[in-house]
Amino acid sequence: MRAHPSFSSRGFTLIELLVGITIMSLIALLSWRGIDGMVRSQQITRERSDHLVVIQNALAQWQSDLDSIQPVDSTQPINWDGQVLRITRRTTQQPDQGVVVVAWAMRTSNGAQQWLRWQSPPVNTRAAWSAAWQTAGQWARTPSSSEAQREATLFPLADVQLYYYVGGAWANAQSSAGGSYAEQTLGGLSTAAASVPEGIRLSITLPEGGAITGTITQDWVNPVLGGNKT
Repeated sequence: MRAHPSFSSRGFTLIELLVGITIMSLIALLSWRGIDGMVRSQQITRERSDHLVVIQNALAQWQSDLDSIQPVDSTQPINWDGQVLRITRRTTQQPDQGVVVVAWAMRTSNGAQQWLRWQSPPVNTRAAWSAAWQTAGQWARTPSSSEAQREATLFPLADVQLYYYVGGAWANAQSSAGGSYAEQTLGGLSTAAASVPEGIRLSITLPEGGAITGTITQDWVNPVLGGNKT
């Protein structure tokens, strides 16, 4: 009598092999998509974190410049003309070598609108200060090659707005520039010190398509004039 092979001992049919291969291919494809999505997510998170660090460092420098404003008679401690903010500030070098002129502006650089910062060498005479102040204004519009080397490109911007806290309310910095903000608040201040507003509000808009988008607002309070305000 001839024995028949048992069901458990026979091999897979061609159809069963094709089905098995198809299933494994689908599992591999889904696994690859999951890994690819995870890698992309990590990349986006890393780009956002890197961009955030750049923004935080720039805003910290902005805060430091405002905190270090140095009112000097016959000079302007701060001025905003709608395109460039110029600041006369203390140097960070020791021993003290006078003051420096710092400028912040939005200008096209490397094919995109960028937020830029420029700083003069230390100056210790009014004539040197005046020359640095004028150079800062020219740099914001048409920088020379030598002055462009003194600038720092921070990050792309879509818009920047500046407001001064004047008379108990925020007002456009350009329309309120040139006023004396301390006459009704504190007496005994020099004209230069009185020209520093009680508060400064910076509003920057980040361009679409970047790692971080939207509007960022940061307020600065003058420690002399606005220290008792929130």
